[in-house]
Amino acid sequence: MRKEMNNTSTILVLLLVCFSSFAQEVDEKEKEKALRLSTNLTWDGNKALSEDNFIAAEVDYRKAISKSPDNSAAPYNLGNAYYNNETYNEAFSRFKEAGETSTSKADKHKAYHNMGNVFMKRKDYAKAVEAYKEALRNDPTDEETRYNLALAKELLKKDQDENKQNQDDKDKDKEDQDENKDQDKKDEGENEDKKDQGEDGDKGDEGDQDEEKKDDNSEGDGDNKSDQQKKPEQGDGENEQNQQQPRPNQLSKQQVENLLRAMQNAEKKVQDKIDAKKVKGAKIKNEKDW
Repeated sequence: MRKEMNNTSTILVLLLVCFSSFAQEVDEKEKEKALRLSTNLTWDGNKALSEDNFIAAEVDYRKAISKSPDNSAAPYNLGNAYYNNETYNEAFSRFKEAGETSTSKADKHKAYHNMGNVFMKRKDYAKAVEAYKEALRNDPTDEETRYNLALAKELLKKDQDENKQNQDDKDKDKEDQDENKDQDKKDEGENEDKKDQGEDGDKGDEGDQDEEKKDDNSEGDGDNKSDQQKKPEQGDGENEQNQQQPRPNQLSKQQVENLLRAMQNAEKKVQDKIDAKKVKGAKIKNEKDW
């Protein structure tokens, strides 16, 4: 019984091995078939591209890529088509795909070399340096890749120096701006101090002027009081003078007396004339007392 079971197990193992081998063989054949089909499509794409038919070439390359992932020529050639058409983002993705699917160092070298060229077009010199280094690892004898690597390093250094200079200029500009701000604040502070001093001086002058005005007013008030005190006395004297001075149409007492005296003298003259007729030679002196 046990012997029969062992025989059965052995048969099953053999069947599984045979089936696996057959399946693997079929799979390999399918892969080879897909690769041949992909290669043919790649050739069609190359032909269309040589005829400047980019659209047809792109379609053939994409079909070739979809048929077999083992065909690294299809993405590489499509990447070249994009690169020549200046579609650098698409070109990079296809070169990267070709580099990852390639099994030979020669194909990897070409893929990384072209990736470096894409980075150079983007002016991303740091990544270009790394791509060219990877290409040289797969083919150290390629002088074109070595030249591109040296050029990328030189441009990278120049770019870094310019960036450093620009950063230094920005830092210097910032320092100058900060110094200007500090100077402006200092000037504003000085102006505020001067303004405050000016206001204090004006207040002091106003205070002095107020004091002077007060003093002048005090002196004026004293003078006015003195004048007021004097004016009543002067007024009294003027009243007395006014009382003594005759009014324009009124004779004073002295004038009345003089007038009476004149009238008496006139009468005397008349009398003297009368008397002169009697006594000649007597002269009469006629004087005005007013």
